[in-house]
Amino acid sequence: MKKKINDKRKVIKPNKIKIIFVSILTVAVIIYGIYAIWQLASNPTDVFLVEQGSITQEERVEGYVIRKEEKVQGNNYKNGMVQIKAEGEKCAKDENIFRYYTKGEENLVAKIQELDEKIDEAQKNDTTSVFSSDIKLLDKEIELRLNELSKTNDIQKITEYKKEIENYIKKKTEIIGENSKSGSYLNKLIQQRKEYEKKLNSGSEYIKAPMSGVVSYKVDGLEDVLTPDDFSSYNRSFFESLNLKTGQAIATSTESGKVVNNYECYIATIIKKDKTHDIEKDDRLELRLSNGDEIPARVYYIQEQTDDDVLVVFRITKDVEKLIDNRKISFDIIFWQYSGYKVPNTAIIKEDDLAYVIRNRAGYLSRVLVKVEKESDTYSIIDNYDSDELKEMGVSSSSLNASTKINLYDEIQAVADENVR
Repeated sequence: MKKKINDKRKVIKPNKIKIIFVSILTVAVIIYGIYAIWQLASNPTDVFLVEQGSITQEERVEGYVIRKEEKVQGNNYKNGMVQIKAEGEKCAKDENIFRYYTKGEENLVAKIQELDEKIDEAQKNDTTSVFSSDIKLLDKEIELRLNELSKTNDIQKITEYKKEIENYIKKKTEIIGENSKSGSYLNKLIQQRKEYEKKLNSGSEYIKAPMSGVVSYKVDGLEDVLTPDDFSSYNRSFFESLNLKTGQAIATSTESGKVVNNYECYIATIIKKDKTHDIEKDDRLELRLSNGDEIPARVYYIQEQTDDDVLVVFRITKDVEKLIDNRKISFDIIFWQYSGYKVPNTAIIKEDDLAYVIRNRAGYLSRVLVKVEKESDTYSIIDNYDSDELKEMGVSSSSLNASTKINLYDEIQAVADENVR
């Protein structure tokens, strides 16, 4: 009996030792964790990868679109208008771009539609088969245009195809009328239709393009106010007096239209002097529109107006059509953009006009000399010095006690360690 009790004690003793050991280990881990958190809080170290990227210097501003444009309006503008050239469609000088309805046009149109129905019915009731080569050719052309019409969403092309189909149908009707048994009746209907159509067209007022360009019906009354004739007359108070809302689309007019120079336009903005970043006349840069598109621009005119205000006018010669819908817009001026090895400014150490980063390779920390190509408020683009540059500077890795080559995807840190080797 005593032997069994002793054996039981032998089993219990090792178990107690294990429990004590685990407890001590757990306490040690907790203490180490608390110490590590305290160390991180008191001396934080951010780690980054050297990656390809780009940095920019840009300012968000509001500006006014100024273009060479001519508004056109006829005498019968109260009658309503029919667009001959669609919005955004190009036109030549003296080309018809739209027309005004004639008096009694609704009545004339209704009579023409009624005649069209009678003509169609007469053709169906005619038992004479007309298979001339002209008819076959017209049918083929109509079918081709219908196929093209079903494949496109381009308003300009849709309008062109519809006009062509209407013309082919008219020609076909005239040929059938001349060759069918019921020709006299059909010809009478066709002739009557022509008379109504002639009356309709003769009473219409056609408006011609005063210059070549792009047709637009977005008229806001500022076509003769915001012009590129004299930029020196523009200032902050003038722009504010226009009471325009940023980004508001210009409404489509039902009384007038205009032709816009589609080769160039201008954007004028008033910005603070300290935000110009020393740009000068003829400088080339990029503008980012509110939809994200970036378009090239040139500083066409610049004028200091007060101690703070500077008038800057940009000339645009690409994607001019994108700026027709608005008069006042918001956009980003991208003064410069630079690409390369992108790192946070917090990872760069500057000493004696030289720049370094701290590289971490498997816990081994080392200083690396780098060349700062471009710097923004938060990031920099860095590169390596070549051998000739290092020689000209009179430095080497041994004299600096630092490496002179950084690589893509190297791991660097923002806070320098006291034990950097």
